[in-house]
Amino acid sequence: MNIIHDTFGRKINYLRLSVTDRCDFRCTYCMSEKMQFLPRSEILSLEECLLVAKAFVQLGVKKIRLTGGEPLTRKDLPWLAARISELEGLRELTLTTNGSQLIHFAKPLVEAGVDRVNISLDSLKAETFHRITRVGNLHQVLSGIDAAIDAWGCRRVKINTVVIRNINHVETFDLALFALTRGIDISFIEQMPLGETGFHHSDSFFSNSDLLSQLSTRFDLIPSLENTGGPARYWRLAGHESRIGFISPHSHNFCADCNRMRVTARGELFPCLGNEGMVDLLAAARADDEVRLRELIAQAAALKPEAHTFDISKTEPQIVRFMSHTGG
Repeated sequence: MNIIHDTFGRKINYLRLSVTDRCDFRCTYCMSEKMQFLPRSEILSLEECLLVAKAFVQLGVKKIRLTGGEPLTRKDLPWLAARISELEGLRELTLTTNGSQLIHFAKPLVEAGVDRVNISLDSLKAETFHRITRVGNLHQVLSGIDAAIDAWGCRRVKINTVVIRNINHVETFDLALFALTRGIDISFIEQMPLGETGFHHSDSFFSNSDLLSQLSTRFDLIPSLENTGGPARYWRLAGHESRIGFISPHSHNFCADCNRMRVTARGELFPCLGNEGMVDLLAAARADDEVRLRELIAQAAALKPEAHTFDISKTEPQIVRFMSHTGG
């Protein structure tokens, strides 16, 4: 098996595969209020998604995360998950979701072979939750989290929270306590300047360094060397199974250890979230050309930059595509 590396010697063993750019929420850090989504004819079919996943696994990828948009708005997603989970050489299949559909899909996804799930939860206050998501229903998501815990168990469920100054940064203690009391992990994520969402990222940015100091006034946090294959740095609390993670693309840049590439629902392969360079896989996938797919993936690895170009001090985003387009 050929293992793909970039030109800086980093092994690429993690694929984030977006199955749709559509979502039933309109989160302020992810998309604009009035989105124009791709026509169905321009996105990868589920069979093409499977072909892309297979090509990556043949090149040594061990972990695949299904993303969107909201992946559970894609019809027949459990079918795709079941077939990806069967790929020889894959060690872990995971999913990121806003949780709105989990009450219906948690058990089918476990049966399909999804090993873990990350659920976005940015507030425990209904008004703030609606302000961030624009249309989301907090009760629906909380019910989805309960369904996920019932289906996967506590240790395979994690909450993701994007921290936004003057909106939800004062809730981080309550959110951490919410996770701790349920025995699940939580990761706090620094906001990333992608797309014209209508929010000025420089005004709403709250660093994880400041957040760690804030949480340390209430929790006795113990640094941990644990790694789940992603960018989070974890801390533990004595007497708890849960971990508190920090994903810090700005304050603690993790580019030196980056092992990931992203494929959009349109088949665009982005070697780096924070750069515009990409390789188009759609034609090769439509042609069912596995050899060409592997060649293109290797080309993309060679294009992977040493580091992203995010600059939170700028009022305008450097990356014009939305997070929902790239895949969360």
